[in-house]
Amino acid sequence: MDDLLLTLPIVQPQVPVPAKPRKPDWLRVKLPVGPEYAAVRRLVDEHKLHTICESGNCPNMGECWGAGTATFMILGNVCTRSCSFCAVATGRPTEYDTDEPRRVAEAIQLMGVKHAVITSVNRDELKDRGASIWHETVVRIKQLSPETTIETLIPDVKANWTALELMIAGGQEVVSHNIETVGSLYRLVRPQAKYERSLEQIRRTKDAGKRTKSGIMLGLGETKDEMYRAMDDLVAYGLDILTLGQYLQPTKRHLEVAEFIHPDLFAHYREEGLARGLKYVESGPLVRSSYHAERHVNVPI
Repeated sequence: MDDLLLTLPIVQPQVPVPAKPRKPDWLRVKLPVGPEYAAVRRLVDEHKLHTICESGNCPNMGECWGAGTATFMILGNVCTRSCSFCAVATGRPTEYDTDEPRRVAEAIQLMGVKHAVITSVNRDELKDRGASIWHETVVRIKQLSPETTIETLIPDVKANWTALELMIAGGQEVVSHNIETVGSLYRLVRPQAKYERSLEQIRRTKDAGKRTKSGIMLGLGETKDEMYRAMDDLVAYGLDILTLGQYLQPTKRHLEVAEFIHPDLFAHYREEGLARGLKYVESGPLVRSSYHAERHVNVPI
């Protein structure tokens, strides 16, 4: 009998694989079309400009470009970081175009942009983190288009505070730096960044007299309490404006979506943020850092 038992196959219990959350209807967007979109597309191609709209697969590209606006990405399109949420290419950048500030400024003038958003990849290999290009780009835009307001969405300078001072000294009206997620998820989402360091960068920007802005992606596994704590931290470190949007997996190689957040919860977070001391909160499934950015210029500091 014992020999018989030894020959019986071992049956492993079947562990159900959790189903991936399906993208809800409220995240559907229209494909970019129309003559305004085509005009911006042509200018971007002719001037050999990089836009985070394309590199980041932004769901609002059709809406924003259709209105004749775009968010420009300077310092190339290869990033020295490997954040697990971001669609921008990672590697060793080779591009360092000292003529880029002129080209960006001329394109903005040709497009007649009233409010420009400028961002960049991380350039950790550069001693000044690209600050000189940042500064010259803002200065040249103001020279050619003095009525144009500017938001700069700057990267983590890795505590190079001299570089930060130069980055934010060009005359821009808004300085943004995204913390991206709650502190507990940094190792997963931003492995080469530090939550406290990003908060310190926001505080130093505020101390320099700038209108400060940051953004968080939802749906990565954060809890409500962690979101409340993050908003309290941002208020304590001098943040004025916060954007909240749904994380969307750019490719199968990136982090999967843990949860699709309902619009009602986005509305709740907006009210919570305002109640906790933020001056302006842009919150919704399709919100990205530069969405409705022209409105943020008028937030009092």
